[in-house]
Amino acid sequence: MSAAPAASTGQHHRTGSLINWVFKVTKARIDLGGLTRILEMRFLKESVHPALRLVTGAATIGAMLVLPLASAASAASPTISVGSYPYGVAINPSTNTVYVANIDDGTVSVINGSTNTVTSTISVGSGPTGVAVNPSTNTVFVANEGGDSVSVINGSTNTVTATVSVGSFPIGVAVNPSTNTVYVTNFGGNSVSVINGSTNTVTSTVSVGKGPTGVAVNPSTNTVYVTNYDDNSVSVINGSTNTVTATVSVGNSPYGVAVNPSTNTVYVTNYDDN
Repeated sequence: MSAAPAASTGQHHRTGSLINWVFKVTKARIDLGGLTRILEMRFLKESVHPALRLVTGAATIGAMLVLPLASAASAASPTISVGSYPYGVAINPSTNTVYVANIDDGTVSVINGSTNTVTSTISVGSGPTGVAVNPSTNTVFVANEGGDSVSVINGSTNTVTATVSVGSFPIGVAVNPSTNTVYVTNFGGNSVSVINGSTNTVTSTVSVGKGPTGVAVNPSTNTVYVTNYDDNSVSVINGSTNTVTATVSVGNSPYGVAVNPSTNTVYVTNYDDN
């Protein structure tokens, strides 16, 4: 896989009641074994120290916005310095531990949620993006887009216990804690790798739409939802049979996806539709 900067770069401005930041937008042409795609990498400008910014009411994590958990009138929380260009984030609620994937330096920052301090920095594969946690086994799974792999981390020892080869350009990762099954979106392969969390082996590869990016699981129904960025759809996967049971048309360039298991409702962000 090779990447070369494209001609255009730009700035993106967004203002909120509590936040005002500037993103640097860099477009890169990615050659994925015959597939050529233009990807936008959005990061905080270089003058801002790479950090996990915790703000009561709103927060920025690299290029991500965390929904408010407290009154907007509350004071801001401390800023936690992590690795270079933090991207994905996941939490183990059982241990109150936060995991942040740092794309640029191939690491995961481990944060103690009680003290808001980094307790460990774990080296993983190249270009870690998505991260997910199985609280039942205290295991962390990290998708490495540059290495076509998933790093498996023991949450008790903060060590990588396995590296699982998956499809081309993995980005998103989600876990069904009920079945201890991991789902990884392979953007360059138009597929989802299904990993057995007990054996750390790929048990199935499911073909989905073009440019699969986000992934979420409803453990109550054992159903997986995958956003297909390049064909404006969501693939619905039966977790018992690893087959696509439906393809749902959504907005332009769907990216993020989340599920409310209590209401069995799925929410999808459409990047180009605002």
